[in-house]
Amino acid sequence: MKQVINPSEKNEPSGKRKGIPAWLKRWFQKRNHLSQTQFIAYGFFGIILAGTFALMLPISNRSGESLGFVNCLLTATSATCVTGLVAADTWSQWTVFGQLVILFMIQIGGLGFITIGVFLSIILRRKIGLKERGLMQESVNTLQIGGVVRLAKKIVQGTLLFEGVGALLLSIRFVPELGLLKGVYYGIFHSISAFCNGGFDLMGFREPYSSLTFYYDDWLVNLTIMSLIVIGGIGFIVWDDLSKHKLQFRKYLLHTKIVLVTTLALTLGGGILFFLLERNHVMADMGFGGQVWSALFQSVTARTAGFNTTDTAALTDGSKLVTIVLMFIGGSPGSTAGGIKTTTLAVLLLSIRASVNQTDGLNVYNRRLDEGVARQAGLILSFNLALAIVASVWIVVFQPGLLMSDVLFETFSAIGTAGMSTGITRELFPVSKLALVVLMYCGRVGSLSSALAFTQSKKKPPVRLPVERITVG
Repeated sequence: MKQVINPSEKNEPSGKRKGIPAWLKRWFQKRNHLSQTQFIAYGFFGIILAGTFALMLPISNRSGESLGFVNCLLTATSATCVTGLVAADTWSQWTVFGQLVILFMIQIGGLGFITIGVFLSIILRRKIGLKERGLMQESVNTLQIGGVVRLAKKIVQGTLLFEGVGALLLSIRFVPELGLLKGVYYGIFHSISAFCNGGFDLMGFREPYSSLTFYYDDWLVNLTIMSLIVIGGIGFIVWDDLSKHKLQFRKYLLHTKIVLVTTLALTLGGGILFFLLERNHVMADMGFGGQVWSALFQSVTARTAGFNTTDTAALTDGSKLVTIVLMFIGGSPGSTAGGIKTTTLAVLLLSIRASVNQTDGLNVYNRRLDEGVARQAGLILSFNLALAIVASVWIVVFQPGLLMSDVLFETFSAIGTAGMSTGITRELFPVSKLALVVLMYCGRVGSLSSALAFTQSKKKPPVRLPVERITVG
């Protein structure tokens, strides 16, 4: 039987015949032209929106009533950008479903959705093209595109191993206190949150916003959480290098050497400063062992983790300043952490040394760094600093009654995706919370990457303007 074709459908595009809206087709066509930076930035934005709407559902809230769009957006952004700033206590506000939504976003935000996507492609035996490899390279900040598929596999396997061991160790402490199911669940939740530098906790059943203050002198909880934070924060490139060369420091990449040395210096230096500044203040009622654990924990968690074993709001001004500096520095490139990164700090210090000593180039460990890396480090420092200061002024303009020190603490915590808080986040107006949302997003995606993702690249002008010198310094 001969098929009769409707004349009105004869010249109609196949996409339209299948019911695909024209706007959706245009979106897919536009997506094919996105840069790697734009794809990652838009991807995180989509995950945040999806998480926001999931948290607004009645099933996510213990009261059955939504916390409101802005508060849910703040929570979803904080989870996806692995920060830890919250509009409400996690245990008191969210049901188990809501907590699992948060945990899912923390895991995606920590590993990166590109890494998870590549790993799933490996499992499904799908071909991974050059575009996917380029996205993976951009996502984890690896030095070369070769071997990124193998690296994705190693990242996921390593993550499952570290989070699994962390959950087991924490369960040893939590199960006797909370029972088998609840203790194991708490072990898993806090292990993932610590490894991904998320900072979310479920200790609100003891006291809202108490975090890990009830375990300030518990060596098992302290050591496990700190180890997970550091392992997650040193970066996947360092993982790969350590797995290849074990303890042979001389064979490490220059990147690995700089990350390990800077991380150790910041951890020990910060711990000593906190001990000296707080032993007669917030740590006065603790024994010597508790003071040492609290000082070290504060130093580690300030660099993008968000947990606390002491009352952050009660810290002295000196300790708050040290915390702000550590939060601003953050972790290392290609890790679960935020901040300007340890390598950026190292490059800036090397630049200062080279300028003072008037040496040629940035020399370290018998190697010379590329000249452009100093300029990039300066841009990252300036851009993040400007974002934090502008956001602080923005918040103070709308809420002049707040202490500037607390506002600066909160904004630097957001841009560094640290999650440390003096407690004012939940008191902020919606317009101020939106400022924190922007800071957390920029801190996770990268401030410069965020700016490039939402602006069109401009062609270089055919004619350059004449040069004229000015005096600086």
